[in-house]
Amino acid sequence: MRAYYSKANKEERPDLMVKKLRYYARFIVVCLLLKKMKLVRDLVRELAKQIEDYTQIYEPEDQLEWSLVLGEIKAFIEADVPVNVVDVDSSPIVLSHRLTPLNTPPMEQGSSVYLTLQEILIVGNCYEQVKFSELTLDMFRMLQTLEREPQEDLSNQLYDQSPAPGNKPGFENGDKINKRDNPHKYLLYKPTFSQLYTFLASGFKELPPGGAMLVYVSADGSLGNMKETEDVAFDFGGVVTNNKREGDAFNNRTKRPAHIKEMHCLHPGDVYPFTRKPLFLIIDSDNSTAFQNFPNLFGQPMACLLSPENVPATMQDQHQKGNLFTMFLHSPLMGFCYVCSIVDIPIALWDKCQGHIEKFMAEASKVFSRSRSLDHAFMQFYGDDFLRLLMLRFIFCWITLRLHRGFKGPSYYPTTQPPLPEDEILHQASLHRLVMDVASTLEVRGLFGDLTEVD
Repeated sequence: MRAYYSKANKEERPDLMVKKLRYYARFIVVCLLLKKMKLVRDLVRELAKQIEDYTQIYEPEDQLEWSLVLGEIKAFIEADVPVNVVDVDSSPIVLSHRLTPLNTPPMEQGSSVYLTLQEILIVGNCYEQVKFSELTLDMFRMLQTLEREPQEDLSNQLYDQSPAPGNKPGFENGDKINKRDNPHKYLLYKPTFSQLYTFLASGFKELPPGGAMLVYVSADGSLGNMKETEDVAFDFGGVVTNNKREGDAFNNRTKRPAHIKEMHCLHPGDVYPFTRKPLFLIIDSDNSTAFQNFPNLFGQPMACLLSPENVPATMQDQHQKGNLFTMFLHSPLMGFCYVCSIVDIPIALWDKCQGHIEKFMAEASKVFSRSRSLDHAFMQFYGDDFLRLLMLRFIFCWITLRLHRGFKGPSYYPTTQPPLPEDEILHQASLHRLVMDVASTLEVRGLFGDLTEVD
């Protein structure tokens, strides 16, 4: 803490104290991004004390705003852990969900690496979801998923990194782990259309040869005018990235004419120009199927992972804790426990289940690589560690929800564009059995249907 803050509460004017509070808030964001949760909790307690001093000494007009900031961060920390992993003393354990050489899904020997992930846009605008500063829970989880664990921290990562069978970390000269940089990221909270397009163009411009851009959007959907035309570019709606209404002639109306579209809605057609280079799209929204018929206009590799549009009624009031699809992409086991209503799990049981997950990833990698009817676009992205991880976790998510008795019907399952082959991958019996192994280990087998029930 900078020294001149030590006398902040003794000043006649509150300016220095406000600077101190802002310093705490920014420091908490940094610690969140670094996943230093113990330090985050210490800072939150200290911030609460500082806010109390601030309001008692100065009786400021913005005391309610600072109380809201404190409430936001507390809600964020609580919602970030939908499943508590506890040690033998029932103390919670903070897990890392970043990429390490030990949890990187294996590739088939001799597989080619066509593209590497270089540019990432992470966009968030979910009305009900908890957030802190300009970071929603989904944005935070995806950001952690798309980060490599710093090498100096690898020795301290005791959990959530069981290596898949046959999956060994890469070594260089026999003694060092291969070092690769993290992709460049843009974090966009509630961007206007012009802001989003500016950053899309920037990522597109910076993309080097052999590079791919990932665009992740977690946002509420905007339905289109499907009854009027069959224009998949704009008439199926899209996802709303900002709820501003400036300059809108229909600002005060509850219902706008059908031909008037949302100003800050990202439609599939808005993304078409950026498919001139390799593009990987993830849409987590209740209108994700607007992107289901995404055409490949320029012949470049292009793939979409699309969330389910519905969740069971028992989960519909849990949106503030983050979207289910993103949870599966962030931590498959966390998503699995969540749909099974498991709140607390001992670390020994977590590790055992994580072993099943890693076996699934290894088997899914083989099935994926050997598929003869798989669209080649997926294999062009498959050489990148992050994109391979996301694709295999998508498969785990699809099979889990397909087998779960609470998820009934296509709108409850995620989809891809181009579609993944069902017979060769999604309905692969060996993968279904591995998911059932997780269910049996957690003693929730009764929540899932038999293999014969879903064929």
